Amino acid sequence: MNDKSMDTNVKIAVIGLGYVGLPLARLFSTKYKTIGFDMNQTRVEALMAGHDATLEVSDELLQSAIANGFTCTANIEDIRDCNFYVVAVPTPVDENHNPDLTPLYNASTTVGKVVSKGDIVVYESTVYPGVTEDECIPVVEKVSGLKFNVDFFAGYSPERINPGDKLHTVEHIKKVTSGSTPEIGIKVNEIYRSVITAGTHLAPNMKVAEAAKVIENSQRDINIAFVNELSKIFNLMGIDTQAVLEAAETKWNFLPFRPGLVGGHCIGVDPYYLAQCAQRYGYNPEIILAGRRMNDGMGEYVASQVIKLMLKKGIQVLNSNILILGFTFKENCPDVRNTRIIDIYKALKDYNLSITIFDPWANPIIAKHEYGVEIVNKLPIDKYDAVILAVGHKEFKKLNVKSLGKNNCIIYDVKWLLSDSIIDGKL
Repeated sequence: MNDKSMDTNVKIAVIGLGYVGLPLARLFSTKYKTIGFDMNQTRVEALMAGHDATLEVSDELLQSAIANGFTCTANIEDIRDCNFYVVAVPTPVDENHNPDLTPLYNASTTVGKVVSKGDIVVYESTVYPGVTEDECIPVVEKVSGLKFNVDFFAGYSPERINPGDKLHTVEHIKKVTSGSTPEIGIKVNEIYRSVITAGTHLAPNMKVAEAAKVIENSQRDINIAFVNELSKIFNLMGIDTQAVLEAAETKWNFLPFRPGLVGGHCIGVDPYYLAQCAQRYGYNPEIILAGRRMNDGMGEYVASQVIKLMLKKGIQVLNSNILILGFTFKENCPDVRNTRIIDIYKALKDYNLSITIFDPWANPIIAKHEYGVEIVNKLPIDKYDAVILAVGHKEFKKLNVKSLGKNNCIIYDVKWLLSDSIIDGKL
């Protein structure tokens, strides 16, 4: 390693090399001996060849890190001599919105096979308060035969990665840290603080850090749900929601949220973690769940609005051709996890029409595997009865969207990107 300030006593293994794990591992590798571990051999091989398909780490940064000693592996033996393990695997919800901890159990099993006396295991995966100590650590104890807070220690530092955001990268986002003892908390905090230029916040314990993570996105979810409801109300009243919000935002303390589809790996998931935790304690979280219901229904709402506009314009819905622009859960990012565009697609499909999805960022193979839908990466040459701008990709801002439709067509703008003069409706 070229960095003379490198701490040779700390050897880090990051378990899970997705949107969260890889940027973190790459960052740690600038100061510490770091190994990235992932069960997906194909993913590991692609990374070691110098390319990250998620586009979270540029080829230049990744290749530089590899040249300086950073390695990725699918072989558990390669991480056995590490002493600081970071778990960064996804924590999804199942079809009933219950947290699915399977990836965490599997990762904890992996750690249990290699952890040694004196090691620290830090979890970054989003969980409800208590999961690290009550669910994950017992797995590590059972597999390793070691005793928690005697033989090995733990920490929790919630991930705050914003996929596709090249401004707020991992080192530029303040990091919450915590440890299973006060002394370990200080040590975990110091390791993170050494690479996070935005600084760190040491929470008093792991449950506080876990709770902080789930309320961050729950708060955002509720705020978006509020403006989504406003959008529905103002549409019924014939009032431009965008104009209303722009007027309201002239007050210094009005929060500038916009209506939209709420998907992705955090905002559409974390509130369910908090809700389930509350229900375990006998409390029904009315506001949190109401916000979720509102946001989960927005895809179907968009579809119904498009159909209404088509009927008003005398366009036959049966066997019509619809173009959806975008499939990822957010703009300028290939991430399709928990995308709510699928809700628009499914709701429209009920009307027996033909749908084309165009997204230059999304991987058609992943879309097909995860959602069973066909998407295209090249702009179709056909003309459509309705065009829905669903994702705000930079490529779409340059498109002549009007030219994609037939003479008599509907253009619906979910993202408020298009001129009012060419659209028939917007969220």
